[in-house]
Amino acid sequence: MQRGRWRTAGRALLRVLTVWAVSTLTMLALAGLLPDFRLQAPDGDSATRTALTAAWGAGAFGLLSALVWPLLVRAFLLVPALLLGLLVFFLNGSLLLVALRLIPDGRGDVGPETAVVVAAVMSAVASATSTALAAGDESAHPRRLSRAAGRRRRRNGEDGGAGGPSGTVFVQLDGVGHQVLVEALAAGLLPHIAERLGDEGTHRLTRWRTDWSSQTGASQLAILHGTNHDVPAFRWYEKDSGRTIVSNRPASAAELQRRAVGRTGDGGLLTLDGASRGNLFSGGADQLALVLSMAARRGRSNRSRAGYFAYFRDPANAVRTAVSFAVEVAREIAQSTRARLRHESPRVGRGGLYPLIRAFATVVERDVVVAAVMADILSGRSAVYADFVAYDEVAHHSGPRSHDALRVLARLDRCVGAIARATTYAPRAYHLVLLSDHGQSPGETFEGAYGLTLRDLVRAGCGLPVPRRAERTRSGAEARFAARHAVRAVLHRPVHEGTTEEGAATGPGPVVLASGNLGLVSFPDVPGRMTREQIDRRHPALLRTLAHHPGIGFLLVAREQGGSLVLGRDGAEVPVAALVDGAGPLAGFPPGAAAAIRRTDGFPHVADIMVNSMYEPGTGRVHAFEEQIGSHGGLGGEQSHAFLMSPHALSPAVPGGTGDGESAAAGAPAGGEGAELVGAEEVHRVLRRWLRECAGPQVPLPAVLPVASAIPGQRTGGGGGAADDGHAPAPERPGDRTAAVDADAEDETRTA
Repeated sequence: MQRGRWRTAGRALLRVLTVWAVSTLTMLALAGLLPDFRLQAPDGDSATRTALTAAWGAGAFGLLSALVWPLLVRAFLLVPALLLGLLVFFLNGSLLLVALRLIPDGRGDVGPETAVVVAAVMSAVASATSTALAAGDESAHPRRLSRAAGRRRRRNGEDGGAGGPSGTVFVQLDGVGHQVLVEALAAGLLPHIAERLGDEGTHRLTRWRTDWSSQTGASQLAILHGTNHDVPAFRWYEKDSGRTIVSNRPASAAELQRRAVGRTGDGGLLTLDGASRGNLFSGGADQLALVLSMAARRGRSNRSRAGYFAYFRDPANAVRTAVSFAVEVAREIAQSTRARLRHESPRVGRGGLYPLIRAFATVVERDVVVAAVMADILSGRSAVYADFVAYDEVAHHSGPRSHDALRVLARLDRCVGAIARATTYAPRAYHLVLLSDHGQSPGETFEGAYGLTLRDLVRAGCGLPVPRRAERTRSGAEARFAARHAVRAVLHRPVHEGTTEEGAATGPGPVVLASGNLGLVSFPDVPGRMTREQIDRRHPALLRTLAHHPGIGFLLVAREQGGSLVLGRDGAEVPVAALVDGAGPLAGFPPGAAAAIRRTDGFPHVADIMVNSMYEPGTGRVHAFEEQIGSHGGLGGEQSHAFLMSPHALSPAVPGGTGDGESAAAGAPAGGEGAELVGAEEVHRVLRRWLRECAGPQVPLPAVLPVASAIPGQRTGGGGGAADDGHAPAPERPGDRTAAVDADAEDETRTA
């Protein structure tokens, strides 16, 4: 054993010396190429002296990178991610300047701009050399992984080992619809995913149908926490509190998670030794990285940025990601310029901060999440759930089947391959489950097609002022004309422009919000949900204007008696209780629409008027009420069909299924003819079942703890599944989860 330790130490020393030598040669080469970088005294030095100076500088830079860089990154932990990406080069160059000042006799000197270049090149070369040396030693990588897993088990008092329960890794490809995945597989764009499907594959592919609100906030909340009750859209106005909830705002995400935990009495899917990476919600995990519901918190209890720090504390990672970030910004600018020059249609604006936002989603978020997931696997975490938002972000602006979006999807396939390879070195067996939270439907924006926004149309239908741009459109003029004549009929007298008589435009204007092709109209000054009768008395032309517009498919509105109504074109009015798929206002909409509408109609915070855009079955087009040519959030088309890809070793997703599932080329759902998972809450129950199959029953949430404490990041216990909607909320015990990303395992992934 002693001999083995000496051999290991000798190999480690040899790697350090080799990296030092390569860094020294790199510094000498850069000094010869860059006129603003010197390693000699002003009057010159011998070759030997110059080489010693380079060795001294390379050693000092390497030592500072190992000791000081992590402290710098931690100091900038609260800096926004986009800004830190730009600071990476400056920080690295500053370390080089300090290193050169440590050279005796002042023989090292470099300009500040050149220092940035030299530091970036040296960090990249050192990282590549270290990786190459590790690859040359076939036993080094498994040995490091074994040490990391052993340290973690000893700290936690676990037995663990390869013979223990299997772990599960859930990888969410945000916004990738079932049909887009099938087509990309058939085109050979996703080789790592494809090798797991087919007749000889290890996985099955199942299609599942989203709720009416087909977006990440509703889907992921239900998948991770068991319920998305009272989540009518991505954003909505709540009259009782007077605030707008937006799913991707930290405070809103924290509130939605708190409500879900209180409703189910369950901490979430990941409460048993789980990790949440890149998600909106924590799922009850104690290991967090880039989790939005935790971002609103401050102090040591906010561990959402821990994985962010663990990744960027390696200067090579920081430089590599920063370079990729810059390349992605340039790529987006080139692609958007090409789209404009080719007059591609439909098209939306892609200027402003969007290139930076896209680069963060497709590079920074991707790199940090991949590193964190690999660290979780190598340290033997029981359950990991990670979300990759890159495809969804690009598809919104370029289209779901655009060349730009499919290239991003192909890069995500490589991430899946890296994660799958990491499982082969893990201290336990792992099941890899891939899924999406929704798809995307293509189509020109509502404003692009009709020249006015949904807000403009609503205000025109209410007789309120609208922008001149909207007044000049046919839709705007018709709405204004309908509003004037409707009010004249109600009041039996002429109506002039700008009237504020009762029935025309009293009270403050409506709040109009958009979630993809789903619009929500609320009147803040009227408590509770307005009925159709109230709306007609106040704004006689509004409902007719909306229902008859060619860009709108149907409306949902309450009645004073007899339940809510769904309004469509040509005067169609159907009670919600009598809705039938494919008939009346839902003609052309896919199966399941009626049930989805009935469920949303029962939410406490459903809007006064729920507006779903038109849907064209032949082309799958919808009209987003936002600036998106690939959208999701409502009903119509591929946005409502997500996928779930699971190993054959786990039970079939659909109850009563054969277990064979569907092949990558098939278009029908798995689990028998017509079988399909319906709703994100059902997906949660399936994932919960698989976790029990892997590791046995989880620990239920104690019933003696106050629900008010159930804030993101606190340990809440496992729970065997989401409680029924009528169950009383269960409390939670106090005490924050304080464990950060396993630092030992993160160290091991730097060369993985």
